[in-house]
Amino acid sequence: MDFGKENNHQLTVNRNSEEKRCTLVGMTCDVCLSALKIVTGAVGHSSAILADGIHSISDTVTDVMVYAMVRLSGKGPDDRYRYGRGKYETLAAFLISILLVIVALGLMIEGVNDVWTALNGGTLERPHNIALVVGIVAVLVKESLYHYTRLKGRKTGSNALKAYAWHHRADALSTAATLLGVAGAMFLGERWRLLDPLAAIAVSVLILVLAYRMGRPAVEELLEVSLPRDEQDKIADVVNNTPGVKAFHNLRTRRNGSLRVVDLHVKVDGDMSVSQSHEITKLIEKRLSEELGEVMTNIHVEPYHGHNICEKNGNN
Repeated sequence: MDFGKENNHQLTVNRNSEEKRCTLVGMTCDVCLSALKIVTGAVGHSSAILADGIHSISDTVTDVMVYAMVRLSGKGPDDRYRYGRGKYETLAAFLISILLVIVALGLMIEGVNDVWTALNGGTLERPHNIALVVGIVAVLVKESLYHYTRLKGRKTGSNALKAYAWHHRADALSTAATLLGVAGAMFLGERWRLLDPLAAIAVSVLILVLAYRMGRPAVEELLEVSLPRDEQDKIADVVNNTPGVKAFHNLRTRRNGSLRVVDLHVKVDGDMSVSQSHEITKLIEKRLSEELGEVMTNIHVEPYHGHNICEKNGNN
């Protein structure tokens, strides 16, 4: 096994271990919070907390989905998945974004209905103090999970964990909006209970924005859009500055989960031996891995016959 493959395998193993641990932490917290909210909503006569608890059940479904995707993506390449299973992570991120859209629309519809009810003389029941306490605990837990998962997502480069982190943040914002409504209903009087549905509508719009922010990169990856221009420039710099490379062209890039796939043709001295040219490709792969992280390279070697120097930019 050469350096690149060995390095990529170890990075994949380490990343997948972090992903599974992070997802299990989130799953445990979401199950506990869902049960706590539902019980508190029923006992404390808070329809807002009860609804938020039912909404939290979707988090548990998300946890199970992310965990399943992470386990699949960590199996590595085989005869059927020659590039590995990184796209399962991307699919998980896309599905989470869709779930967030559904949740946001549900919150928005519920908020509009509550506003309509209030404007037509309806009232909201005053919740018990326990509902306020549970709401505060839920916000603190979900915000902590957001920062923890976001940190792990950045460390591992996992799109699934990054999307999962935003899901925690969206749930924290949703619960915070519910908490504002509960606090208003408890301390500001009956006419201020309209704050609850208005806050829910505002948060639902924010959740839709977050869903777009995580859904767009996932769709682009599934459609195999090229890597960002700055990363392509880094690749060009690495290849151009590798000893023995005379020129390169036909650069193609894409993402496969946290793995960057780089295809290119390099031109070397036509009198160079096969072993020497192979060492150049290994050096390119090593330097790209050091610069970008997990990289799978497919490098085609061609003899250089003094072609126009503009080939050096890799666009020909």
